[in-house]
Amino acid sequence: MPTAPSAESLAKAARASAAKGPPPVHLWDPPFCGDMDMRIARDGTWFYLGTPIGRPALVKLFASIIKREGDDYFLVTPVEKVGITVEDAPFVAVDFESTEDGLEFVTNVDDRVLAGPEHPIRVERAPETGEPSPYVHIRANLEALIDRKSFYRLVDLGEHAEHDGVSWFGVRSGGQFFPIIPSGDLP
Repeated sequence: MPTAPSAESLAKAARASAAKGPPPVHLWDPPFCGDMDMRIARDGTWFYLGTPIGRPALVKLFASIIKREGDDYFLVTPVEKVGITVEDAPFVAVDFESTEDGLEFVTNVDDRVLAGPEHPIRVERAPETGEPSPYVHIRANLEALIDRKSFYRLVDLGEHAEHDGVSWFGVRSGGQFFPIIPSGDLP
């Protein structure tokens, strides 16, 4: 009888794949092996069996094999696929730099992306409170929640522009305007 996947078996398979470059998780479609007690909190902390994973290298390794299908998240290797819980987004954009090409974001697992057509910024608002949750696309339908300090810095760079016939307040990057809030909704 096959053994249940463990964090150790996933890490071993991810290390083997990473030795050849970024793992091609978009090409892997192994059989589902069940859910694992692994959770990514809204602040980007990874937990295994209820305990935070304290080794950044291990978190980066697991982050390299995460895959999203619909609303579900999985860690995948060429031979196994296990479900994990993601409270909001699998990554957190912890900083950005304004460059001549646009806004380059860095995540808690050291992914770097230039916001633009391939890496759009979007802002969701909580229906009850109107509180914004800003995101930037990282890779293969995986996003990073933009942390609060970085979002405030984005707002400082904002401008008003027409977007889809509506006046918006937003930011520009990579030759594209990303709306944050309708100009008429500003206090």
